[in-house]
Amino acid sequence: MTSVDRNKILEHTEIQAKVERIAHEIHENYFQEKKIILVGILGRGYEFATRLHKILKEIADFDIELLEIILNKDEPLSNDITIDKNTTFKNKSVLLVDDVLNSGKTLAYAASYLLNQAPKSLKTVILVNRKHIRYPVTADFVGLSLATTMNEHIAVEFGKKDAVFLD
Repeated sequence: MTSVDRNKILEHTEIQAKVERIAHEIHENYFQEKKIILVGILGRGYEFATRLHKILKEIADFDIELLEIILNKDEPLSNDITIDKNTTFKNKSVLLVDDVLNSGKTLAYAASYLLNQAPKSLKTVILVNRKHIRYPVTADFVGLSLATTMNEHIAVEFGKKDAVFLD
């Protein structure tokens, strides 16, 4: 499929606006915290978390730690789930970040790993929520909720010109 055939649902400036809005929502919800931890899921989830981190550093008085959680998205139990840096989650406010929420499998396994670390709270941050949830997870902070068919695919592309496509 060529880029001409693709259905662009978010342009670069729209994505930037959604990232900024979500960062402000996070700030409003956590302004009394001393520290929060952003945990981006390997790949685009981590890229999204990096963008949130940059904005939050500019607007928030609390500390923000940025981490990447590494897991096999297709087969989460095939390898150990790991975090890219040593840190403690105990009694901390944690935000789990990913680009697209589809079935909820990736978020469920990542959340399970983080919950075993005894955080004070765990919330999810999603750029695009497709609403095909099969696992017990919800999106707490969402850029765009979109009803799609199971045959459709959401592709998030981060780069010089960010875009979200419905294929």
